[in-house]
Amino acid sequence: MGGFFGAVAKQDVVLDVFFGTDYHSHLGTRRGGMAFFDAQRGFQRQIHNIENTPFRTKFEKDLHGFSGGAGIGCISDTDPQPLLMRSHLGIYAISTVGVIKNAEALVAQHFDHSGHQFAAMSSGKVNESELVAALISQKDDLVQGILYAQEVIEGSMTILLLTQDGIIAARDRFGRLPVLVGKSDRGTCVSFESFAYHKLGYEDAYELGPREIVKLTADGWETLSPAGQEMKICAFLWTYYGYPNSRYEGVNVEVMRYRNGEIMARDEAQRGALPDVDYVAGVPDSGVPHAIGYANQSHITFARPFVKYTPTWPRSFMPANQEIRNQVAKMKQIPVPELIEGKKLLFVDDSIVRGTQLRETVEFLYESGAKEVHMRSACPPIMYGCKYLNFSRSNSDMELLARSVIQKLEGDEGQEHLEEYADASTQRGQCMLKTICETLGFDSLGYQSLDGLLEAIGIDRDKVCTYCWNGRE
Repeated sequence: MGGFFGAVAKQDVVLDVFFGTDYHSHLGTRRGGMAFFDAQRGFQRQIHNIENTPFRTKFEKDLHGFSGGAGIGCISDTDPQPLLMRSHLGIYAISTVGVIKNAEALVAQHFDHSGHQFAAMSSGKVNESELVAALISQKDDLVQGILYAQEVIEGSMTILLLTQDGIIAARDRFGRLPVLVGKSDRGTCVSFESFAYHKLGYEDAYELGPREIVKLTADGWETLSPAGQEMKICAFLWTYYGYPNSRYEGVNVEVMRYRNGEIMARDEAQRGALPDVDYVAGVPDSGVPHAIGYANQSHITFARPFVKYTPTWPRSFMPANQEIRNQVAKMKQIPVPELIEGKKLLFVDDSIVRGTQLRETVEFLYESGAKEVHMRSACPPIMYGCKYLNFSRSNSDMELLARSVIQKLEGDEGQEHLEEYADASTQRGQCMLKTICETLGFDSLGYQSLDGLLEAIGIDRDKVCTYCWNGRE
């Protein structure tokens, strides 16, 4: 995924951009970057690898070298950014969040025979922000260039441009990710997460619509290109990605998660499927509020049988060696023996993608003395890898737990009945649940229904992207 923050003021904004960007660290673990514009010094930029060291630690030593009344920052799970670009449209810094599924085709179509050159990444791929900038330069002004880039990109692309006279922010074509504007007596900011600017003294001012482009200055903002009518915002913002106090389309993340857990427990009770367990618990961290809702509705005691130790094993610490990664995952899990030994436990996780970590968690719980381990997923079975953002990245849909189990059960024939497998009331659905339980060691398994999830979000369901569950765009 990735996150971003930008600010424009009549005074220096370096600290605002530094802290605002740092507050997006939960959205990415690979690269961090900031760029500033100062009327006397021009553009300044720095990018760091944050895979093993947090953003704040990496950039603290750079702060004294930055200055400017306008700046942008980003946390990226993909390419190094922001980039500084120079074209017939002027000099600007660009940062993007999204994914380009047809990047190679766009390079071949637009640039292979034009003499245009791209700096290759270590993987040989083109930096997506650089490609977006090259697409923007195909038009006569930045706004038309942004609209053109978003039109030809397959996937999604939210864009921030830092220019010499402000920031241009463009929400992706179908609004899959949020873009929020904050205002204070000092200036204006733009952010993925609203709490990032609340902590800096900005108040909610505006939320961009899908495809909308705005320009921010120290005095406020203006719309350069109006919002489109169709929106498909990512549901995982609420179930997984979003920070607890964030709000998207007016719906708070933490409140949605409580409601989601309540709906799961309500529906299981109506089917007579609530398990006899001692405690309900959440898989840390984003599974916890879903579990609180489940516990409140079911009147089963909520507990924390294990916690994650993060002071020395932060989320950003991802060793390249798989064996070391597995060991780090185990080191993070600290049991509370009094809440595990001889107990029947029900855990709620935000989602089940490949199931690898859950298998390790279940083994850890049984090794710690659990009598039974039941699992609930706060969203439906994931049947399709995301092609719009970077959630559930995979080389093949067959890497997804649900799809691999279906293939195991029926081969290619089973892939023709995905909707039936996703429905726990069908024979195929029950067979899939039973097989996953046997594979991962659960005593029972339940998934939130798509209707239940959309009920918990509470906005018009036609405005929510459900592709990864039902393959519908």
